[in-house]
Amino acid sequence: MPNDDLPRLLDGKVALLIGASRGIGAVTARVLARAGARVMLGARDEQALQTVAREIEIEGHEARFLPVDVGDERSVERLIKAVLDHFGRLDIAFNNATDASIPKPLAEMSIDEFDRAIRTNIRGTFLGMKYQVPAMLASGGGSIVNMASLAGVQGVANLAGYVTGKAGIIALSKVAALDYADHSIRVNILAPGPILTHHLEAAGEQAQRQAALATPMRRLGAAEEVAQAVLWLGSDHSSFVTGAVLPIDGGQSAGMKPERMYRQGQEMAPAAG
Repeated sequence: MPNDDLPRLLDGKVALLIGASRGIGAVTARVLARAGARVMLGARDEQALQTVAREIEIEGHEARFLPVDVGDERSVERLIKAVLDHFGRLDIAFNNATDASIPKPLAEMSIDEFDRAIRTNIRGTFLGMKYQVPAMLASGGGSIVNMASLAGVQGVANLAGYVTGKAGIIALSKVAALDYADHSIRVNILAPGPILTHHLEAAGEQAQRQAALATPMRRLGAAEEVAQAVLWLGSDHSSFVTGAVLPIDGGQSAGMKPERMYRQGQEMAPAAG
């Protein structure tokens, strides 16, 4: 999207994006920068972060980056300190780090796999907010957007760690929203459905078609569409919104269309017999 097509909703604001090395995080970093924010990028992959930051700078915007392990308190603390040292304030935080779990039934999941999902999702989001909140209080307030998933709302078979982690993010975010609602800090949650990112691209065309057909809109979401939600939640246009879970799922969370229920019933009938 050309710079001139995007309102400068974030002029003067500083945004921190964790999990910004690719996919939704990288796209969101570009969108927020084009909207006027100065951005700090964090993720594990330093080389990928450098590439995203360079692309933002080529467009004429300010971007810095620092590798971070979201499950390590000292690493997160260093990242927030770097934001304040360089920019002097923090207005927006997008906590987007996630863990790509391998689908398997609960009893077949190792404790290490489960712990990894919890560390990245729940511990990572907790540590992010633990250090983002004081920085925002010192800046006069701010907006935190945490990345959950439709899976954290509805549940998905064979993804015990991932689903638990995303559901935990929703619960944790609502607590934080209540804790700081009267301190000018808003905390909201995104719950995307099937979005076309590197994970779904790697799954192949058949998986993409199946995911698209699972949505009433019959298509996959785009990373840009998630980024626009972060832009709105980070801007003053959403100033009375906190503790909200925003589905970005093509209507999937609304339910199922009757004709689709009939077709699926027909498709499943032979197997049931």
